[in-house]
Amino acid sequence: MSSVLVKLVGDKIQTKEGIVDTSTITVDDGQVIGLYFSAHWCPPCRKFTPKLVEFYNKVTKDGKKFLIIFVSADRSQQQFSDYYKEMPWLAIPFGSDNQEGMGEEYGIRGIPTLVLLDSAGKRIQSKSDARTMINADPEGAEFPWST
Repeated sequence: MSSVLVKLVGDKIQTKEGIVDTSTITVDDGQVIGLYFSAHWCPPCRKFTPKLVEFYNKVTKDGKKFLIIFVSADRSQQQFSDYYKEMPWLAIPFGSDNQEGMGEEYGIRGIPTLVLLDSAGKRIQSKSDARTMINADPEGAEFPWST
């Protein structure tokens, strides 16, 4: 199932330990993939990221399969690195060609935006961004949501 991630983000992915081959990351059946479009310089992003970290830690502790990939709109490696330190998940490496066009592909009109995909890479929610859903269901009782 790692081929889904390779298709989504390309051959390389950033982990807390460094950049690795995306094919080494396993996506389980039933796992939800979140693409988190955000940036260090964006005040609403900086406000939402701690909520997302708390939500992610809660639902994964509760046994729900959730994998988030940070898609940065940062303007420098330093901004990316400083911001990524706050996140417990994966990221597309800063400056990667693979993040080009992802915002357009998923209809991103502003940040922060969290897009949820199923384990096959198909979008789960169609109308609203998952950020709205996290604010409405911070305990994740209904996660993963569909609209």
